[in-house]
Amino acid sequence: MKTSGFLKLASLPIALAVAGLVSITQASAKEKITYAYLADPALEGVLYAIKNGIVKSDKIEIEASALQIPALISSTPAKKYDVIMNAVMAIPFAKRRGLDLVVLSSALRSAKGRLGAGIWVKKDSPYKTLADLKGKKIGSYSLRATGTTWIRIALAKKYDVNVSYKGGDFSWVQIPAPALLSALETGRVDAATLIHAQAYSARKTGNYRVLAWTNKDIKEMFGVDSLSAVNVTYPDKLNTRPDAFREFNRMMHESVKYAVANADKVGAAIAKNTAKIEPGYFKAWINDYSYFPGAVSAEDKKAMTLVWSQSKDMGILKKVPDVEKAIWRDAIKE
Repeated sequence: MKTSGFLKLASLPIALAVAGLVSITQASAKEKITYAYLADPALEGVLYAIKNGIVKSDKIEIEASALQIPALISSTPAKKYDVIMNAVMAIPFAKRRGLDLVVLSSALRSAKGRLGAGIWVKKDSPYKTLADLKGKKIGSYSLRATGTTWIRIALAKKYDVNVSYKGGDFSWVQIPAPALLSALETGRVDAATLIHAQAYSARKTGNYRVLAWTNKDIKEMFGVDSLSAVNVTYPDKLNTRPDAFREFNRMMHESVKYAVANADKVGAAIAKNTAKIEPGYFKAWINDYSYFPGAVSAEDKKAMTLVWSQSKDMGILKKVPDVEKAIWRDAIKE
């Protein structure tokens, strides 16, 4: 039986409607993974390929939120996000409070240049060695941070100084990160552990000196690069949607690879949106200061166990977690 032209035309809107419905259904089929990460210009470079649609997925969409450290800390027990960047030391601390965290990937590892975690002084200061700093003030962005713990381990083991916060060789002063360099410049502190952007700037000006490159010291003494942050999730979230988290890991890893291969382009892009960051900063960050692996290496596992073990010796921890149990079995391996 022939179909009339009228019926053909009448069926067209229905066909289009059905096609539209299928399209909407396919779009809505994408699962959302919420991700909270440290508010830092360099991490915008890491996420550049995802945020600009270069690294895509037909399975999930990543909703990324940049947070300051206090917000990251408070969001962890609330399980507000599916994945959250957190300190390596947060894993045993959370466990002690009955909260299990599962490591999906390493997030902040010392870069190969190992220029992060320096002890900085003004160029014209009288301090030539760490011994000269005894009794003086050292500024830090966070006394409980994993990065600061690594610095204290290096100072204690390499330079044989007492790094205790009570009765130690130095007076440790916690200062908001953006104010560290000015605190050093104005003499509020005698030395400081600058954040990466500040260290990059301090090296370029030539107005400051480093008494100890503690990331280099850690590598020399222990044979590992320090690892200060990881991307974590929760067992209940992971068990419910393992495929979505596998896809999240893939996208993050691909985004990192794109950023490394296109460091100049990415650096220029994030500098355009961040007035205080130079185009060359991102490339320097991934090469000299810190690196976002988006995967887990055997060395990362050793680093995690090392900082936990040393922290136990320092009285910070009572128990050292089993690193193998802390890492997701399907994490991307290096």
